[in-house]
Amino acid sequence: MTGPMLNKITVISLFPDWFDAFMAMGLTGKALSEGRVELQCINPRDFAQGVHRSVDDRPYGGGPGMVMRPEPLALAIEHARSDPSDIVSGMSPQGARLNQSAVESLALREQLILVCGRYEGIDERVNEALIDEEWSLGDYVLSGGEYAAAVLMDAVLRLQPGVLGHCESAAQDSFTSGLLDYPHYTRPPKWRGRSIPEVLQSGDHSAIEAWRRQQALKRTLERRPDLLTQTDLSDQDRALLATLQDSDTD
Repeated sequence: MTGPMLNKITVISLFPDWFDAFMAMGLTGKALSEGRVELQCINPRDFAQGVHRSVDDRPYGGGPGMVMRPEPLALAIEHARSDPSDIVSGMSPQGARLNQSAVESLALREQLILVCGRYEGIDERVNEALIDEEWSLGDYVLSGGEYAAAVLMDAVLRLQPGVLGHCESAAQDSFTSGLLDYPHYTRPPKWRGRSIPEVLQSGDHSAIEAWRRQQALKRTLERRPDLLTQTDLSDQDRALLATLQDSDTD
């Protein structure tokens, strides 16, 4: 991955304390707590007026639930957006599906601004005026955008230089090559009657790489065959797939 290095993430959320736990966990949390990437949380409630600092109201036209009011949220977004060219990303089940390709693109930005919706959603006029793109984790609904924002942040942060313990760790993950990852094993070599593949103990690195590629193709064929149509496969890959498919039909 080449390009600008992410230096700041701004999260707009009614529950900024939610991200304290995120900063305390794992290598990506460590990257934030050590300041490799700055994390700023902005609460729309700080921009609300009145004694109660209300940030939600009943939906026009009736219906269940509450809707985030436009003005406090808009002011929070405008406070976060230091430059008119800054891209504002909303976390929404109606957004584009977040995948590894999108994550790699997001990881090249110098900063991310993530808007976390709550209740039934946010006033559509804020979407139209101030949110440039929306991202979804899948076809289901969460209690708030904070969960989705944390997933996006973790996926993006682990691609930043120096965050993972080994420089090749991210490059070998599932989806990075377009395929699912191959199986992994560690000590002991035999566990509860199950042994690791002999090739992994052979010391023959070319044989190991060939086995891993075969296993990645096999796992993708079995679990996510749709990915194979989106991946740039070599002639050798196609020959391996043909062999795997033939063995399935025997």
